[in-house]
Amino acid sequence: MTVIDPGDFQTRIEKSFASQQAMAMLGAELTRVERGSVEIEMPFDPKLTQQHGFLHAGVIAAGLDSACGYAAYTLIEPEASILTIEFKINLMSPGRGERFLFRGEITKPGSTIIVADGRAYALGDGPAKLIASMSGSMMVIRGRQDLVE
Repeated sequence: MTVIDPGDFQTRIEKSFASQQAMAMLGAELTRVERGSVEIEMPFDPKLTQQHGFLHAGVIAAGLDSACGYAAYTLIEPEASILTIEFKINLMSPGRGERFLFRGEITKPGSTIIVADGRAYALGDGPAKLIASMSGSMMVIRGRQDLVE
């Protein structure tokens, strides 16, 4: 496998994340960026709940998708981009907490398809509680000027 120099992925990811209106609407912030791993955190907001007052599954999916996508982004060359092509989420516990942590980590890097796994945690007074997991596939996009960050 060819090793790709991702350049200054930290700055590229921070810039890209800042332009994501969906993450801004959720109150999410990028809290950790390392090669192959990204963390995003957000506070609980009652506007993002479902009928029982738990964080909505769609919000959990959005957080995990972004964390996994940006984890993949740490491995690609600066002129390429990433698009999610599929994911599966297991919701294991209600989204109940003061804050939420979404961690994406690369499971299998590739030159065209990158597989990532994500974990979502509810944070509060006690230990972090695993509330969801995700497995996703991200496609590396090259040669599309409309998709370059």
